[in-house]
Amino acid sequence: MSAPRAGRQFFGLVAWLGISYLAAAAGAIASIDAGAFYAQLARPAWAPPGGVFGPVWTLLYGLMGVAAWLVWRAGDSRRGRPALTLFLVQLALNALWSWLFFAWHLGGAAFANILLLWPLILLTTLGFWRLRPLAGLLLLPYLAWVGFAALLNLAVWRLNPVLLG
Repeated sequence: MSAPRAGRQFFGLVAWLGISYLAAAAGAIASIDAGAFYAQLARPAWAPPGGVFGPVWTLLYGLMGVAAWLVWRAGDSRRGRPALTLFLVQLALNALWSWLFFAWHLGGAAFANILLLWPLILLTTLGFWRLRPLAGLLLLPYLAWVGFAALLNLAVWRLNPVLLG
């Protein structure tokens, strides 16, 4: 790989990781008091402790950024653009969930958001898979985690109708 091409690939990776972690930061801003709020919520017995979420999401956002970079670097913008557009849309919905649940305490709206988010992640995963199977594979943990989060969102919302509207 030539030096200019290697540099472009490196900056592409940094950009896609940056975009992913920017969405994480947007969600983190909404989640500043999430630890205290989560601790006061009634939760099902199978709910993970609050300290699990940060490390899991950090890993998932990294995997998402690398997956998007793999699709971007495939170089076929005609085929890659729809999948990358879906990626950006689902990323925005992902960040919105934190605002709905943790900042605005809207459990039902957060659940509706996640019901829209999960199929968008599935479509993104399939689109990435068609272009770069490894990119699709990298999104599978994210898809699974958001499926789990949807069930947790529903359970916590139902257990806390006063706190989560």
